[in-house]
Amino acid sequence: MLIPRQPAPALAVDTLAHGRFDLSTASPERFTLVCFYRGLHCPLCATYLKELERLVPEFASRGVETIAISSDGQSRAAEMAEKIGAEALRIGYGLALETARAWGLYISASRGKTSIGIEEPALFSEPGVFLIRSDGTIYYLSVQSMPFVRPSFAEMVAALDFVIKSQYPARGEFTGAV
Repeated sequence: MLIPRQPAPALAVDTLAHGRFDLSTASPERFTLVCFYRGLHCPLCATYLKELERLVPEFASRGVETIAISSDGQSRAAEMAEKIGAEALRIGYGLALETARAWGLYISASRGKTSIGIEEPALFSEPGVFLIRSDGTIYYLSVQSMPFVRPSFAEMVAALDFVIKSQYPARGEFTGAV
């Protein structure tokens, strides 16, 4: 179980246009927003990533670097980047399922072609959104077992204004007996 205020698991993937991403060497002013998405086969992911692409400048103005990552290979990741018009959003690919599991992501098995006619990979990870502090600790996490009902990036931008202004601490950190 991942715990806020504790170190994030290792994460290193290739990206389409920004070289290799390694969380351990990331140096955001405040946070790295890591958005794990299901892959090219998921129409909800495309809509979700379009919203993130649109808001990348808002996150950047708050000291937050962004990356979207899936277990898709390079060609499928490139198709997704084209589909969402990715210019500012880093797109990572080739997420190992063992790494996905270390991040607490759920793994699903293929059910064939999706509603948009694209074959699901044999195995792939379900969505998750994380804010990782510049010191490498987990600030926020949300993991889904389904493709729908994900955190709103617009609400996250607004929440960051409060978080930054009030130096709001990560919550959910208590691990003692209850």
